[in-house]
Amino acid sequence: MFYHFLYPLRDAFFGFNVFKYITFRAAAAGITAFVVSLLLGPVVIRFLLKWNLRQTIQREGFSSLYEAHAGKDKTPTMGGVLIIGAVVASTLLWGDLTNRYVWLCLITVVWLGGVGFIDDYLKLTKKNSKGLTAANKIVGQLILGLGIGVFLYFDSTFWRDVPIPFLKDWFLMLGPFYIFFAAIVITGASNAVNLTDGLDGLAVGCTLMIALTYAVFSYVSGHAAFSHYLQIPFIAGAGELTVFCAALFGAGLGFLWFNSHPATMFMGDVGSLSLGGALGVVALFTKKELLLILVGGIFVMEALSVILQVASFKLTKKRIFRMAPIHHHFQLTGLHESKVVIRFWIVSILLSLVGLASLKLQ
Repeated sequence: MFYHFLYPLRDAFFGFNVFKYITFRAAAAGITAFVVSLLLGPVVIRFLLKWNLRQTIQREGFSSLYEAHAGKDKTPTMGGVLIIGAVVASTLLWGDLTNRYVWLCLITVVWLGGVGFIDDYLKLTKKNSKGLTAANKIVGQLILGLGIGVFLYFDSTFWRDVPIPFLKDWFLMLGPFYIFFAAIVITGASNAVNLTDGLDGLAVGCTLMIALTYAVFSYVSGHAAFSHYLQIPFIAGAGELTVFCAALFGAGLGFLWFNSHPATMFMGDVGSLSLGGALGVVALFTKKELLLILVGGIFVMEALSVILQVASFKLTKKRIFRMAPIHHHFQLTGLHESKVVIRFWIVSILLSLVGLASLKLQ
């Protein structure tokens, strides 16, 4: 909004010329989202407590783990509405609202936030940890993913071949199957973050690292000179996603203020599903889809641990891990929750650095 109202005034005052620069608006978006989250956080917490929207703790499984999480049933959940609100508001204020990628990112966040909201609402009203059935949740995600896939496939200006990380001039040419590929990326990323959201600050902390990494990817992919120098696909308009990623980072950082251990607010599925979807859709728009497997390695590991655990138990009646997702396995080995979270953050930082190195190592 500021870009459209203030940048045209640059002839009257040269200072307004600063709104042309994506880097300036991205920094402003990040700061704005952080401040919004920080200021509105206590308001959201009071609202959630007033309506008794508190976390439901799963009682099945190991008693020691339930005891460690027992006090969390008093903690308000559905705090993801704070993240969504801060991201949307900040992006609308500082982004170029003529950019189609920006709008698709905002639609993704709101849509998946809506799916998560329904899931959380059912959990809280029924007072159990089940919520939406897995099938219903996936249907909601796939509808969005297929819609975006169709949009990208029929967009003549968008390059649909999928680059293979670290291999120069190697691409996956999927043809019409790119539509389903896009749906899988968005659905997979959304569910992976959702599975990771089980310890204070874990999911949002890892999301921060990935958001910053994809902010860099967005900027260089949308910059003709940088993309040519790095020999990566140039995506016209992708640079504006830097503003969205910065808003995602700022909102997540502000939420982490309240979600750090011991958490005074949880994001719920309304937050985790929308955050994962946001990362997935930005990965699609920047042509860094496969690199998300590396950069988001923590989320991939969490999702794989669940898949392997379920498959192993069904086939052999034996468990690979003490409990899945894998962060609970490490808890049951005796590690404190904060120790698990911080170590996962460290791994996420290292994976992000490797991902950034891929810009030259190809």
